[in-house]
Amino acid sequence: MTGQRTVTVHTLDSGPVTIPEPVWCAGHPDLPAEYRNDVHHTGPAHVVDHDGQALLTAELVAFPFGRHPVPPSLYVEITVPGATLDPPGLESLAAVLTEQAAELQRLALRLAVLRAGGAW
Repeated sequence: MTGQRTVTVHTLDSGPVTIPEPVWCAGHPDLPAEYRNDVHHTGPAHVVDHDGQALLTAELVAFPFGRHPVPPSLYVEITVPGATLDPPGLESLAAVLTEQAAELQRLALRLAVLRAGGAW
């Protein structure tokens, strides 16, 4: 592929806005128009579940036109639903959380490489 990818996002306040699209962006579906400062890039979501419920979601994002522009960063949402656990259930949950702490550390390293000009 030659040249940089771009995407045109239709905004309510600025009309069509064409911006560079990073290779990690999962795309911009044809959603209702948004405001220019809300235009953002989102990578594929990394979802961790335990016992059928999502515990952690992490995705690469960037908000190039935000009031305070956000360079590529990781948006992380942690949801720990209340549960009454027996010893094996508690050990299982602890194992998942430990594995995910290590994954977040790996994602932090990947993010540092990306921000330094490398690939995601």
